[in-house]
Amino acid sequence: MDLRIFTEPQQGASYQQLLAVARCAEDAGYDAFFRSDHYLAMGDGSGLPGPTDAWTTLAGLARDTSRIRLGTLMTAATFRLPGPLAIAVAQVDEMSGGRVEFGIGTGWYDAEHTAYGIPFPPVGERFDRLAEQLAIITGLWETPAGATFDYDGRYYQLTNSPALPKPVQRPRPPVLLGGKGAKRTPKLTARYADEFNVPFVGLDGSATLFERVRAACASGGRDPDSLRLSNALVLCCGRDDAEVAKRAEAIGRDPAELRENGLAGTPAEVVDKISRYAEIGSERIYLQVLDLADLDHVELVAAEVAPQLR
Repeated sequence: MDLRIFTEPQQGASYQQLLAVARCAEDAGYDAFFRSDHYLAMGDGSGLPGPTDAWTTLAGLARDTSRIRLGTLMTAATFRLPGPLAIAVAQVDEMSGGRVEFGIGTGWYDAEHTAYGIPFPPVGERFDRLAEQLAIITGLWETPAGATFDYDGRYYQLTNSPALPKPVQRPRPPVLLGGKGAKRTPKLTARYADEFNVPFVGLDGSATLFERVRAACASGGRDPDSLRLSNALVLCCGRDDAEVAKRAEAIGRDPAELRENGLAGTPAEVVDKISRYAEIGSERIYLQVLDLADLDHVELVAAEVAPQLR
């Protein structure tokens, strides 16, 4: 079971704070550092000092870390044109020495689009655009050097593209898709994704979603075992109940609710919960760390949870 750190910087974080968490995660032995791709705080928080751009952040981390893998859960297809996005991700992959993983989704948070003047089409169009972006971005990366790439879609058209630069990872960086969609998400996952991620869903719901994408793989002629399955869950681990309660209070959550819906409790409780996700096929857990100042939290899980999952 891989453990990865997953952050939500739109809730309030500077680059230096994110760098501190990423370096802590790297030093502690985590597999990867991921961040969300949002431009507006959610809930009651102020979001100060303000949002940070996902791929600008990852470009900095590519130079300021040395081992840990870097990625997004999930880049919003509404934020960027597919050609420039393919260039940016390939560049960060080169800057990192081939450590990038590319998570992408439709975009869903309408308020951030309104706040920053980003068009927010209906959900059907967003899925159509996502499908075209996946075809274009993977197509650009996989085009042989010296050849060109063309695409004639409803929303995007590319003519005689040199399909440069190429990412370091060949034929391309890993692609992550995820969510709870019943039809289009499984089909897109089966066609394009290396990993399918289920965010903030319990065991039964995750098992259903995993089976759905595996069935889509089989229907499309792909080996279901070639798709990695993963979960994202909020983390609230403490050495005892008092420390769990303190960490829950720091993120404005109830310990009982977190034990039910996330990964909360003592290290033994967290190991037990993760083991149950492993039993339904999950191979990787993204630990959503909401208090970015609490590096002891990151180190505790690395020291007392991760060794029991190897």
